[in-house]
Amino acid sequence: MIFDYNQEALKNLNIEDTSILDRLVDYKQAREVRQKKEHYQRDKRMSLKEAIAEYVHDGDIWCDSSFGYVRSGLQGFWEIIRQGKKDLQAIGSPNTNMSYGIPFGNVKYCHSSYTGAEMRGIDKGFSRNIKSGKVKILSDWSHGLMALGFKAAQLGMPGCFSKQGLGSDILKYNPYLKVMQNPMSKEPDPVVFVPALCPDVIVIHVNAADKFGNARFYGPSVNDIAVAAAARKVIITCEEIVSNYDIRYHAKGAQIPFNNVDAVVELPFGAAPGYMPNEYYWMRYFWEKLFYMTQDEEKFKEYIKEWILDTKDVNDVIEKVGGIEWIKKSRRRARAAEGNIDPDGVSFVYKIWQEGMDTKDID
Repeated sequence: MIFDYNQEALKNLNIEDTSILDRLVDYKQAREVRQKKEHYQRDKRMSLKEAIAEYVHDGDIWCDSSFGYVRSGLQGFWEIIRQGKKDLQAIGSPNTNMSYGIPFGNVKYCHSSYTGAEMRGIDKGFSRNIKSGKVKILSDWSHGLMALGFKAAQLGMPGCFSKQGLGSDILKYNPYLKVMQNPMSKEPDPVVFVPALCPDVIVIHVNAADKFGNARFYGPSVNDIAVAAAARKVIITCEEIVSNYDIRYHAKGAQIPFNNVDAVVELPFGAAPGYMPNEYYWMRYFWEKLFYMTQDEEKFKEYIKEWILDTKDVNDVIEKVGGIEWIKKSRRRARAAEGNIDPDGVSFVYKIWQEGMDTKDID
């Protein structure tokens, strides 16, 4: 055993072979991998298919990015599914998008936080697959505790102390967390030790990046900046590739620096069917129907097949919801929602999906 885990959690989660847990918290090995990355700016542009084929391997710890369906690298993960990568461990806070990968064996394990999509509801398919053993929980987290683990890895620390989790049953279902005495206090002062969390790979979607990997985005970063420094491999997908000059002199600068990045993919609509700040609104039809379909395993698999396995790329996905007409309306909705254009004439009213509705019946 390389690491000394929380024994109560191992028992509660029925984990006998702890080697499956080691890679996520092996910060020394992860640091060695990151130190070998080039510290000079080179052209890292490639296609999405090439990036996924080169940097995502069976058994990797894949990290969900951004937040649910807001600026997430969804088309990157869909390409992982299309390429049939297997036995992935999924982590993320939230970890909404791992659910697509479970029915066909892409995701076998998870480090669980929240799986759902805000207003759309809880993912019944994920709950069913947990109960059936199709996916196994290796650790349970709150958003805050997981964020601390990513931040510790970003800062090069083996971990950090926190008061989060004390009094919570999460401590009984997370092998990585330990209650300890605050070493600086002479009085009894329990704290939770949170280890540095080092995923293997993350796909982060941004508004703009240069060919070297310097990237910027609008909206909240969630854990993306920390995980970009914590992960062994980082794939940036972007709405557009801009010049290095543009990145240097833009007000936002580079929120993710080139030395963390392994591949850059120019991928307009790479966050679809999600929401991309200042670019396009989320595909309301897709999410409404998705969570309806999670009620039945076979319907859920058919839906994943229809939208992911039976589509070649994001262009096919856009065509399924109306092509250029959807693009025009979606851009106006996103910018009106953010207060960047006059909202007059922009409708946010829509029908909740029901049996019998066609894709293009819903605006």
